[in-house]
Amino acid sequence: MKYYEIRDPILGFIAVNEWEREIIDHWAFQRLRRIKQLAWTDMVYPGATHSRFEHSLGVMHIATQMFDSIVNKNAEFLKSELNFTEAGFQRDRVLVRLAGLLHDIGHPPFSHAGEELMPINPATGKAYKHEAYSEAVIRYLFKDVIENHPLNQNYHIKADDIADFLAGKPSTGRSLLWRSLITGQLDADRADYLLRDSHHIGVEYGKYDLKRLLVTLTVAFDENGEPVLGVEEGGWHAAEGLILARYMMFTQVYFQHTRRAYDYHLVQLMKDLLKSNAEGSDAQEGIFPPPTSVDNVTCYLKWDDWRVYGLLQSGLGGPHAELIRKRKHHRSVFQTTEVPTVEDLSLLEEICSELGELVCFVDEAENSWYKFGREDIYVLPEKSKKNARKTKLLSAISSVVHGLKPIKQKRVYVPWERKREAEKRVRKVLNPVGGD
Repeated sequence: MKYYEIRDPILGFIAVNEWEREIIDHWAFQRLRRIKQLAWTDMVYPGATHSRFEHSLGVMHIATQMFDSIVNKNAEFLKSELNFTEAGFQRDRVLVRLAGLLHDIGHPPFSHAGEELMPINPATGKAYKHEAYSEAVIRYLFKDVIENHPLNQNYHIKADDIADFLAGKPSTGRSLLWRSLITGQLDADRADYLLRDSHHIGVEYGKYDLKRLLVTLTVAFDENGEPVLGVEEGGWHAAEGLILARYMMFTQVYFQHTRRAYDYHLVQLMKDLLKSNAEGSDAQEGIFPPPTSVDNVTCYLKWDDWRVYGLLQSGLGGPHAELIRKRKHHRSVFQTTEVPTVEDLSLLEEICSELGELVCFVDEAENSWYKFGREDIYVLPEKSKKNARKTKLLSAISSVVHGLKPIKQKRVYVPWERKREAEKRVRKVLNPVGGD
């Protein structure tokens, strides 16, 4: 088997085999070079020009490290309790690698900002997410390159296997044990983007102890006796470190007020572009086609950052595109606390009423830092490692988890040319006696 090495600024050398290289060379994967990881964050942090392409390689690499660490320390347990064989380990390792590599293949232009332009899924009544597009792209467009490569004669992995694994479908069977390495609270996705984003942006907020996390990952049983991935007691604080790093990156970078304004403008100008460039058999005005056919998925993938830039450069995109071209984005003139009280929200309403026609939009930066229930992080106490392997929930023992409250911060934005007038009106509300 022939291997190739890709130099990465975060992880050093990332090795890929000839099969993985063919997948990487597929036109749909090469498109990720033209999808910036953080949309227009570079308008605030100029170094944030990295792409979904390098992130996807990083997720594959870290997911493999996680898988190898768990198997190397727990092989006998996995064989005796879950009937794994060496062949089973090898197949699941390939499945994890390919899932990590392709997990973001369905991202829209400018990453998460573009998700607001996805249609409603009639089965759920909610808008599709990029994950649904990723699953569809894998099923419709990667079938040949995945299933017909000579190396796959050793594993018999189908494109549907990878898509079902990412979707968490029960048909995946025992292999679902590894899904939390790709989509979970300690997954390779977060592990990579926190380090990668902080590096390119030039901040320290996203740093955490990846090495410690890797050596303490394990497999054990949850409260129902089901096998789960978790961390040993010695890795508890490393897990907290990743959670804190994510909290800091969101509050200091991803929710930064100017960056949020650019997300808003991006959605508005994309609506305009999609109205005049509708494609796909089920195309609807102002939104992407649904991921329900080869034709729709192919049309969807024609959209990338480069195409949007070209249309903007030619003068299209409407008034919001013009604001972006001149960097005259809307300005924030008031924001609540990160966890607003009833009084904060009442004050916000009063300010919006005073601003009246000056209000362009009210942004809500919302995120929860920890998920409970089945998605909780499992911690294996030292005394349980050699016997029952019963876990505790991190949420039950961590003061850090309890201290991080969900953010629901709101900001009021006005036109740049009327910012001073708006600030004067805001001061009138905040200082009713003293006026200006």
